[in-house]
Amino acid sequence: MSPSAVPLLGRVGLPMPVAQLGRQRWDAIIVGGGHNGLTCAFYLARAGKRVLVLEARERIGGACTLEEPWPGYRVSPCAYVVGLLHPRVIEELELPRRGYTWTPAMGGYFVPFEDGSSIQLWDDEARADAELRRFSPRDVKGRHDMHGLMGKIVKALRPLDDTDTWLHRAPTRAAIERRLGGDRDAIGLLYDWSMAELIERFLVDERMQLAYMGQGVVGSAASPFDRGTASIYYHHFCGRLDQGKPGGWGYVTGGMGMVSFLMHDAAVEAGATVAAGVLVTRIIPGEGVELAGGERIAAPVIISNADPVVTARLLGGDVDPGWKRRVEAIPMKSATIKVNAALRELPDFRVRPGTRQPHHLATINTPLSKAEWKAGHAAAMAGRLPDRVWTEIYLQTAYDPSVAPEGKHLMSVFSQYVPHTFTAGSWDDHREAAGDLVLRSIGRFVSNIPEAVIAREVLGPPDVEARLGLTGGHIFQGECLPEYMWEHRLTYRTPMPGVYLCGACTHPGGSVIGINGRNAAYEILGLLD
Repeated sequence: MSPSAVPLLGRVGLPMPVAQLGRQRWDAIIVGGGHNGLTCAFYLARAGKRVLVLEARERIGGACTLEEPWPGYRVSPCAYVVGLLHPRVIEELELPRRGYTWTPAMGGYFVPFEDGSSIQLWDDEARADAELRRFSPRDVKGRHDMHGLMGKIVKALRPLDDTDTWLHRAPTRAAIERRLGGDRDAIGLLYDWSMAELIERFLVDERMQLAYMGQGVVGSAASPFDRGTASIYYHHFCGRLDQGKPGGWGYVTGGMGMVSFLMHDAAVEAGATVAAGVLVTRIIPGEGVELAGGERIAAPVIISNADPVVTARLLGGDVDPGWKRRVEAIPMKSATIKVNAALRELPDFRVRPGTRQPHHLATINTPLSKAEWKAGHAAAMAGRLPDRVWTEIYLQTAYDPSVAPEGKHLMSVFSQYVPHTFTAGSWDDHREAAGDLVLRSIGRFVSNIPEAVIAREVLGPPDVEARLGLTGGHIFQGECLPEYMWEHRLTYRTPMPGVYLCGACTHPGGSVIGINGRNAAYEILGLLD
């Protein structure tokens, strides 16, 4: 989909009437037009299979799409930045030829603190070191050692060749430990350490510890003091997008939804058919699917890009009882809130005043104290809004002004923790208060928030579920702690004949990766080892 087609915002419609779709012969039907479903469709179609993708919503992309909540503002409601998208997928789908471009977040990582200090850890390591020497010289080596250990794990598990563990069925713990050469620290980070333990091992200044605390719980309902949360930081660190260097994240020109839209183009060019606005209400193993209107479309293979709870529901009485029990054991309740806001100007941080400064090119965190992390997690798990929340802020328009009207800006906020379910009242009762809480937590450090906010949308877990069909509002289709990763992730092939999974519930897990869809296709084609 060319940049000129962006205003369509992924609305692809019906390529032919539903009755005609039902009369066609299909080798495979993919339920759900998220980025992994579209990737899977490409690989199957490239192999000569007749593939039909059925998306319930009016637009493709799932959680990685574009919407226009306010005139002139193109917003990706859930997926904000790119970092884990697999280079193999980018290459094989020829995304750059189709218009894919991205800009690494050269500003790195910016964190203001309540004592009036701040740190900007630039993407350029020499520049980051120079700033850190002024801020906390004792932590220069510790930060390098921490990221050096993570880099060692990336090199062992995700080398830039065909032995990358993401390109195969999920490895066992024993296989991973062999790859790591029995390194106890590497194994501890990957399986055992909490995020608090990781940062306290390597960083001395408590401000630096707080700067990184949230990176161990992104998308998880766990506390950063819980066992295994350090692995979540590793998962988000292990991308190889930035010239093979781990840890790089950035902005897709036109917004994150462009990734899905270009994947759609690749799949269609390969021969797949994509139909949006078509609700599947039943998966019939080995036979096909049934639609909301009662129509049936036949295919011997059905691949679900939906989360496993939805997939089990669509299977109904045909679901394998043991598989269903395994699905029901996966934590699927999100504790994340997303706030997208249209701004008159970029945030004006008190510690570094100005609305067009170098730190606006960074991923921005507003930190919590360790006591606030513990209290906030406890409150949310008990069904109450905490007093403060951690926020991670993305400013797409600092790089790409095309996604907002001239002179205006977008602020996307990923924040934790909030209740999935309130003890008193519903999200309809608490949504505005939750949005106020997020902006108030940012406003501790920013002089023009909330005044600079023109409009906002607040997405709690039930909102994400209602809009995108993700059970519990969980953007990763289930918890990403170690006990639910690697060989514990659901397999692409299910026990139901002809039924497969290709979404984030499979190896290697959540985020905009694309390799889940590729692996599912390779499993079906008999090419995966």
